[in-house]
Amino acid sequence: MVPARCPGPCAILALVLLLGCDVAFCLGQNESEPIVLEGKCLVVCDSNPSSDGAVTSSLGISVRSAGAKVAFSAVRGTNHEPSDMSNTSMTIYFDQVLVNIGNHFDLKASVFQAPRRGIYSFSFHVVKVYNRQTIQVNLMQNDYPVISAFAGDQDVTREAASNGVLLMVEREDRVSLKLERGTLMGGWKYSTFSGFLVFPL
Repeated sequence: MVPARCPGPCAILALVLLLGCDVAFCLGQNESEPIVLEGKCLVVCDSNPSSDGAVTSSLGISVRSAGAKVAFSAVRGTNHEPSDMSNTSMTIYFDQVLVNIGNHFDLKASVFQAPRRGIYSFSFHVVKVYNRQTIQVNLMQNDYPVISAFAGDQDVTREAASNGVLLMVEREDRVSLKLERGTLMGGWKYSTFSGFLVFPL
């Protein structure tokens, strides 16, 4: 039973839900006295949703919506030659998307653009085929290399450069892979680039 004195439209902060318990508390607009709500309930009374689709109270409590899910995974499905890459950016291109929840990975540009600020996980595995040169791959956040990987064993014809990282990413940051050194030849679904939102900030 919710008391009538819980103040009006969306000036209230929804606060506590104790699973398995029968009491939740709601603070009024002045945040000075708790109002007891009897029964099992979850109340969200803040009408100011954040830009990522979550509702956030002044106490820092965030209720995430289903739209907060972000994940992608792309693969090089054909045997790209170095000429298939930009001469200026040397971005490593991918031509098949396995997962693109939220549709934030641009397949044509092979760039992920973050829809919200948060902690993201990224990993890559890029294979050079029939090439004895050393390759170096950078994971780029905007125009800055964050992590690198290389493959340079002269006695191995197929070798992978791989790495992974957790990053704090701002909204609209762009993340991609860049071939910093050598020539990348090969694909055939050996090379992948993946990422997902761990949690928003």
